[in-house]
Amino acid sequence: MNAFRRPPAVVAFGGGHGLSASLTALRQLTHRLTAVVTVADDGGSSGRLREEFPILPPGDLRMALAALCGDDEVGRAWAEVLQSRFPGEGPLGGHSIGNLLIAGLWQQLADPVAGLDMVAAMLHVEGRVLPMAAVPLVIEADVIGGDPSRPDEVEVVVGQEAVALATGDISDVRLTPTNPPAVPEALQAIRAADFLVLGPGSWYSSVIPHVLVPELLEAVRTSPAQRILTLNLVPTEDETPAYTASRHIEVLAEHAPRLRFDVVVADPSFSVGDPHLATYVASLGARLVVAPVRMRDGSPRHDPHLLASVYAGIMGL
Repeated sequence: MNAFRRPPAVVAFGGGHGLSASLTALRQLTHRLTAVVTVADDGGSSGRLREEFPILPPGDLRMALAALCGDDEVGRAWAEVLQSRFPGEGPLGGHSIGNLLIAGLWQQLADPVAGLDMVAAMLHVEGRVLPMAAVPLVIEADVIGGDPSRPDEVEVVVGQEAVALATGDISDVRLTPTNPPAVPEALQAIRAADFLVLGPGSWYSSVIPHVLVPELLEAVRTSPAQRILTLNLVPTEDETPAYTASRHIEVLAEHAPRLRFDVVVADPSFSVGDPHLATYVASLGARLVVAPVRMRDGSPRHDPHLLASVYAGIMGL
């Protein structure tokens, strides 16, 4: 990076392991980094806390904070602490230490953004982590063919965990409430960004939810920033088991038909042999960048260093 050039302001959207991969790559390029994170998780530790307290689910927010912890011995130690869980079958069994820390700060401060900023300051996080919406969300999906004996029947599946585990073909997803308030700080970050990065991640529960928050979608759509869509490496086993790369783009466009991108990033292992990919990328107004971004061990995970190199090329760094 040119030492005399200001690092770009980047906003990354997503949740879970997909967002963590993006953040781990992007932090190699800039410290002006904001993560905007899904808040619809209702499984595991987050789901239990959400049932007991009127709070946002902290799990995906915790993972984003861990991905942005300082890259030194102390930072790595804090990241490990955040991600570790209590053992056993008792009341604390299975709870993430980071989830409880975040929930405790929220109880004291009554302000989710202030609580996350306090955790970030304590952990020397490089960047900022913000929730996608100011209220906890519920994902609903229409699933076709979940019952093999009734292949044409549409079933409504409620909850992120249920959607992720649903069998059949997801035809539509939506949020409850349908017009949730976006976090003002997230909208400000989008308007001030040089680049916006969406994906990779679970398509229906981590990627598409961002375009279902009207204020957030409008801010992304009208932002002067360059918009980058990062595709997954393989069809995921849960939500999109038979989806091609082009089908991922198609369903995103179905849920946000006016949203355009500048660049679509795809790994050769998922994009080569997809005859429709170039057409769908062009329909988004984007150019296609095909480059190896997969871990060298062959596992379906993005390599942060390879992904960082691709992002650097796109951003002219």
